[in-house]
Amino acid sequence: MTRRRRKICIIVNSRANYGRVKSVMRAVTEHPDLQLQLIIGASALLYRFGNVRDHIASDGFEAQATVHSIVEGETPTTMAKSTGMAIIELATQFENLKPDVVLTVADRFETLATAVAASYMNIPLAHTQGGEVTGSIDESVRHAVTKLAHIHFPATRQAADYLVRMGEDPKTVHFTGCPSIDLIAGLDLTLPADIFTRYHGVGAALDPGKPYLVVLQHPVTTEYGQGFAQINETLRAVEKLGMQTAWLWPNVDAGSDDVSKGLRMYREREQPSWLHLYRNFPPEDYVRLINHAACIVGNSSSGLREGAFMGIPVVNVGTRQQGREHGQNVAYAGYDGAAIEAAIRKQIAHGRYPSSIMFGTGDAGRKIADILATATFQIQKRLAYV
Repeated sequence: MTRRRRKICIIVNSRANYGRVKSVMRAVTEHPDLQLQLIIGASALLYRFGNVRDHIASDGFEAQATVHSIVEGETPTTMAKSTGMAIIELATQFENLKPDVVLTVADRFETLATAVAASYMNIPLAHTQGGEVTGSIDESVRHAVTKLAHIHFPATRQAADYLVRMGEDPKTVHFTGCPSIDLIAGLDLTLPADIFTRYHGVGAALDPGKPYLVVLQHPVTTEYGQGFAQINETLRAVEKLGMQTAWLWPNVDAGSDDVSKGLRMYREREQPSWLHLYRNFPPEDYVRLINHAACIVGNSSSGLREGAFMGIPVVNVGTRQQGREHGQNVAYAGYDGAAIEAAIRKQIAHGRYPSSIMFGTGDAGRKIADILATATFQIQKRLAYV
């Protein structure tokens, strides 16, 4: 008789989300005791946010379901409505697929929807990247998901300690490292000669043989209404350097339209000879892109995670990653063009930093799959120190 494999349902909701969970998807697929159930939803289905679904398919993963849940407009109201829509749609899919475990990633509003739907349906919930400290609404969402989750896969030892101090049962907290590091370990990091033309975008032609910046700055939801002014400060700083720049569009969070508007207006007005705007890069090529950058600028956690492992100079702008663990490769600047410019110049002059393994060594996906194959779950939770 064939042994029944445990069904692990993973939801991919965004371009960053896919990079954070791809190695887990691969490890689950290859594990003899596990079966992957893949749901693709939210901005991962939208063309203007990179159409991640195409990259997932080209990597050989087959989705069992798709969930359209984004109420467009990129305001706090639409974020709340999108969360509610996702809860409704995911509940239907969970009822159809009947997963044994649902795995959710990090701290986005779609992650909260996944956690609410699964926990109310008495489905064991696994959570990666819990216990971390950051700015914005992400902090609240991350800790809310922690309290709904039944098993935890933190990316750092400090985060694991924080989870236990939050009242989670130590037996459910497994330090595995961050799955995004798995993409780097063993990857050929050679920069493809056509990296700047392969993914189209708009703007000036960039030369991969010359120094370049990578900029990725998302809106900060708790600073809604300030995104236009904030992105203009970063533009002013990068303009002063005049270095060719690959700039990625922001995510779907509230305020995204303000950030995008600032980028479009600047490009149309100035027609800069150094700027090219991109919607998305697949995870492996994104890693190659940032590995060869003179500096990463903005507020993406990839500068702190992957950047630390590869020793890439980073300038983190503003409050979105405030308080997050980071390596010595990260410098901080507020929303001031002059300060951002000075920080970038200093980081470029410094060059590469020593590699840090604070976010893991590249085997998180395998560890997570092995634990999910054998773990037992207690649906009824309580504070471990009570």
